[in-house]
Amino acid sequence: MNSNFTKIIRFVLGLILIVFGANKLVMIINETGFMPQPSLPENASNFMTSLGATGYILPVVGALEVYIGILLILKKWVPFALILLAPISVNILLFHFFLDLSGGMIGAIIVALLNGILIYKHWPQFKPLFY
Repeated sequence: MNSNFTKIIRFVLGLILIVFGANKLVMIINETGFMPQPSLPENASNFMTSLGATGYILPVVGALEVYIGILLILKKWVPFALILLAPISVNILLFHFFLDLSGGMIGAIIVALLNGILIYKHWPQFKPLFY
């Protein structure tokens, strides 16, 4: 479970989450974040506008992504972090599959795949959840 492969995947996934989560948190302050925002199809743009209009969804998801990323990089409570990340990664994947197939799908697949690999690597710790 502590192979170099697992360490690299855990670190890369943690870094991705910290960067994209921090971008969501910075968007609260200046509405653009520190990364350029891609142009989205109309349905995807309407969906993101609706999420932003709630005032809490994007900051909460951004804070969770940063928190999960820190846990993964520091190797603290990794199975807990992976459980927290599972619904987020599934929603990222579904968002791009249904609303923005052309852009960001590769990133969504990477996040879901890395999360899946780490869950597989920690499967003995998850087994009791399925009894």
